[in-house]
Amino acid sequence: MILDRLGFVVKSMQNRSAVQLYKPFKGDAMTSMARGKPEFVTPDKAVKIIKSGDHIHLSSVASSPQCLIHALCARGRSGELRNVFLHHLHTEGPAPYADAEFEGIFQLDSFFVGANVRNQTQKGFADYIPVFLSETQRLYRDGYLPCHVAMVQVCPPDEHGFVSLGTSVDATLAAIETAHKVIAVINPNVPRTFGDAVISANRFDYFVQDDTPLETFHFTKPDPVEEAIGKHCASLIEDGATLQMGIGAIPNAVLDQLGGHKNLGIHTEMFADGVIPLVEKGVINGEKKAIDGGKMVATFLLGSNKLYDFVHLNPDVLMMDVGYTNDPFVIAKNPKVTAINSALQIDLTGQISADSLGAKFYSGVGGQVDFFYGASRSKGGKAMIAMPSVTSDQTSKIASVLLPGAGVVTTRAHVHWLVTEYGAVNLYGRSLQERARLIISIAHPEHQEELDRAAFERFGSHYHFIGK
Repeated sequence: MILDRLGFVVKSMQNRSAVQLYKPFKGDAMTSMARGKPEFVTPDKAVKIIKSGDHIHLSSVASSPQCLIHALCARGRSGELRNVFLHHLHTEGPAPYADAEFEGIFQLDSFFVGANVRNQTQKGFADYIPVFLSETQRLYRDGYLPCHVAMVQVCPPDEHGFVSLGTSVDATLAAIETAHKVIAVINPNVPRTFGDAVISANRFDYFVQDDTPLETFHFTKPDPVEEAIGKHCASLIEDGATLQMGIGAIPNAVLDQLGGHKNLGIHTEMFADGVIPLVEKGVINGEKKAIDGGKMVATFLLGSNKLYDFVHLNPDVLMMDVGYTNDPFVIAKNPKVTAINSALQIDLTGQISADSLGAKFYSGVGGQVDFFYGASRSKGGKAMIAMPSVTSDQTSKIASVLLPGAGVVTTRAHVHWLVTEYGAVNLYGRSLQERARLIISIAHPEHQEELDRAAFERFGSHYHFIGK
């Protein structure tokens, strides 16, 4: 595919790999962000605008602009740059800028610690900004973080001169709005999604052509523990509920159990392939939503190419700014909001550690608190923490106290439902001793007596010991 330097528009067809040249676009002259006709350049030339000390935003998750990342790292190796700050939500795929070789050249301060930068973050070669997912966009819009250059990925422009951010709106839209310069990779593999994802091509300074496939993630079939957790969660989900699901195997296991439900809706930070069969069966139709009726609302996506094909040109999917999807007061407008998230560890009072294992940062605050608060304010809403009772090495994830250095992401006051493979308990409105007994009741049986004794030592003789 050849992109004319004079600004010819590429129209994305139903098949995302098929493109066709169209007449030059007129652009969106009324937008306050209009920059003029973007220039088509190579990745190497595009990253030449980056200077030492600049703050760079990268589009996130499945849509990180790999050709620009490679070109930027090449500049870093040449010795041209120092102290360039990089920001993004978590990304999939290679993240070489976080490697030790770039110490003093690139500094990654991510909004969420993904698997591809976890080791580097724990070793101190990268860092993490604790922030609610809903407020990541505020870091740019309210000036807490500068954005000198935004490097994003979009689908080809349509005949009207509009592109789409595809699978990743999150804080990227805010970065585009506030950046001094914006580089957009035009990639025919990016699906054309609607909502806040749609942007005039005239809002960009540079276009770069690339056809690297988006990063994909394939969820495995739930194992027996995940299946049991999925069944317990599904039993709590009512017909007509609006669902939020985090990332991972357990949300996928929950979706597997919802085939008999009716009139479910989606308002979430992300979704994956598991929603597709439920949409095809009519289980997910959004009919009972109070806002965005009939629409599936998210801010980023991660899944297989089947998912990306599903959302391409799909008017029932709205990809929205994270300041909208994760605003607790927006979330609460829908009835029966059911939020399902996970945890690394929980103590006997209900404190949730979700971003760190002890002092080692493992993920991020994410949208857990956003949706817990939103669900708790929703009429008939339910907020759930769903997790296996033990880790892969059989260590209990339910602890008498959190590991030293662990951060509390979700407070004991936020927590409502806790679900493991051994059942589901509602902690809301329960005293500390009542909570301890309920939490222990769904711990792994091999750890219950030890946890019971710890609770007795903590709360004294008034605590009713229930171990053997």
